[in-house]
Amino acid sequence: MRPTRPGLLAVVFVVVALLTWLTVQQFYSQMPLVPWTAIPTVLLLAVGEAYAGWMTRARIARRPGTKPVEPLAVARLVALAKASAYGGAGFAGLFGGFVLHTATELEKVTPRSEFFVSGGSLLACVVLVCAALFLEHACRIPEDHEGDRPE
Repeated sequence: MRPTRPGLLAVVFVVVALLTWLTVQQFYSQMPLVPWTAIPTVLLLAVGEAYAGWMTRARIARRPGTKPVEPLAVARLVALAKASAYGGAGFAGLFGGFVLHTATELEKVTPRSEFFVSGGSLLACVVLVCAALFLEHACRIPEDHEGDRPE
């Protein structure tokens, strides 16, 4: 597997944000409110992935007190990290589209509250993408240095 490219994540974010903004422009009055529960849910996912990355990194480095990690478990964590990175970028774009639309209507009560909820959700998704990229980086095999090999 190749490492996730942040540029591609940025493209996903921008495309989804623009498509969402265009859709919300047309159908905003018919749409349900953006749920505030996305913020703590996504942040909990980010904390879980960051912790998994921290522990996996320690296990791959074979730090004292840690068990060796199974290669299949690392492959699954990489798949989780890649999926979370792309999913987080897509949902960040979704919430970004809502932020773009509601930013122009801050004088009204409902769009103002949706602006803050969407903005918080956008930030939570960015934190998830960062945690996913950290988990993916933590799953890399360390470089084998010549001086570190046992004789």
